[in-house]
Amino acid sequence: MSHQPLIVVEDLAKTFVLHNADRAAIPVFHKLRLEVGAGECVVLAGESGVGKSTLMRAIYGNYLPTSGAVRVLHDGAYVDITQALPHQVIDVRRRTLGYVSQFLRVIPRVSTLQLVMEPLLENGVEPEAARERAETLLDALRLPRAHWELPPATFSGGEQQRVNIARSFIRNYPVMLLDEPTASLDADNRAIVVDLIRQALGQGAAMIGIFHDHDVRDAVATRLFPVAQFKAAA
Repeated sequence: MSHQPLIVVEDLAKTFVLHNADRAAIPVFHKLRLEVGAGECVVLAGESGVGKSTLMRAIYGNYLPTSGAVRVLHDGAYVDITQALPHQVIDVRRRTLGYVSQFLRVIPRVSTLQLVMEPLLENGVEPEAARERAETLLDALRLPRAHWELPPATFSGGEQQRVNIARSFIRNYPVMLLDEPTASLDADNRAIVVDLIRQALGQGAAMIGIFHDHDVRDAVATRLFPVAQFKAAA
């Protein structure tokens, strides 16, 4: 594997400004630096409120940081997510930067199978091959076949999360962000997700994750990253 990091966070800072409260400033972190290479799973550590989710959203491009850079290795060159144009961010997300959130974005009238296949179809994979991969993942995650042609809006939280995981792991994303991917799952399904994460790491993925389940965290983490060490002064 290459020793070149797949994601580089440089001097990242984030301060929230409350415009409806006399522009009160709430600093989160300052000069945060992090590099993650192939085969690493870096788990963000710290108490609630230290900025773990804020950091994840800044890396993915959902939050604009106050300063600093987030560089993702994409097509052999680094793309700074904080400066990239919207179409560039979309392309990085489509082909390089995967995100597993706690919640499934449910699309009305789209079947579970189609939803899981979509990331492959968007990248030019033939429908038959995409369907085969989707079925393999849904079987592995033990989602009943009777559910596959149904939209997941009415599924339980655990079932929706399994659909979310299948959709996220169907592509071999070089970089993955994992935000509590096992939060709604029982012990058996948590073990299945741990196996999926380990397989992706074995294939050279670089991962950054948040896990409140210590057993899952210990099973996948290659190192812990205490976010509080970069706490910004109030």
